[in-house]
Amino acid sequence: MKLILAAHHVAAKAASTRPQQNCKGLRLLRVAALALALVWPAALIWANPTLPPALMLSGVYRLGIPLEAYWVSEKYDGLRGYWDGQRLLTRGGQPVQAPSWFTAGWPTVAMDGELWAGRGRFEQALSTVRQQTPDNESWRAIRFMVFDLPAHTGTFTQRISGYQQLVGQVAQPWVQAVQQEQVSTHAELMKRLDRMVRDGGEGLMLHRGDALYRAVRSDDLLKVKTHEDAEARVTGHLPGQGKYANSLGSLQVQTPDGRQFRLGSGLTDAQRHNPPAVGSWVTYRFRGLYASGLPRFASFVRVRDDMNALTPDITSTPRQP
Repeated sequence: MKLILAAHHVAAKAASTRPQQNCKGLRLLRVAALALALVWPAALIWANPTLPPALMLSGVYRLGIPLEAYWVSEKYDGLRGYWDGQRLLTRGGQPVQAPSWFTAGWPTVAMDGELWAGRGRFEQALSTVRQQTPDNESWRAIRFMVFDLPAHTGTFTQRISGYQQLVGQVAQPWVQAVQQEQVSTHAELMKRLDRMVRDGGEGLMLHRGDALYRAVRSDDLLKVKTHEDAEARVTGHLPGQGKYANSLGSLQVQTPDGRQFRLGSGLTDAQRHNPPAVGSWVTYRFRGLYASGLPRFASFVRVRDDMNALTPDITSTPRQP
């Protein structure tokens, strides 16, 4: 905006001092100012590191889904990573400060995937991805598990061969194509899920084969887990009682659709003394929903720092323990 005002100021000064001699220059300055005014918003959007990428979001698998229409893959317990062709971003839009060698030679094509440190190592992946000064040794344990191509115009079945070919061209051991398979019955899917969980995996994902890449939450992408989980934003801290006196009793949280509830189960003593900040996102686990739409038996799982820029701030007055 300052550049736009400066251009207008120079143009006005030129017109007042030498109106005849500077007629051509005045027109050029005005054109430049107008062009800058038109592109400035786009430049701000491009430069805004917290603008979330448009990602396909998952629903939850339920009995009756036609499994013959879907591909099945492992649900990786990491952080969503989005390569926009130039930068590696989190789900919330924050640039990931990966070492230069990690993304060297990556294509100018957008890739959707998971930054993963291995089964049961979510905290390790989170700690590594959050580093502002990347540590080479930490990053050598990270894999970018590519499972989709957002800019590809074909169906998911077509995109599978597309991302497999692209990963082959990258030819880096830390960039891997997610394997896709098919099942035909619910019993077969549950058997595969049980085996995955026994082996330390988090769950499964279902991609509808004939689906285009759409940045919405739908049945085109489904997660299959032994429990349900979701995210909510912390809006307040509620004081504890009894053994939790002088510390946090529960978190007041709000779901993306505006429902509010308390989240106290699952918090460690350390988290009760140093609770997740108001405004931060957390993952919670639950077992179905009440008639009101609120989760049953909700318990805290972890803080989701990678989601901090997903939605506008939820404003509230925090209540301190």
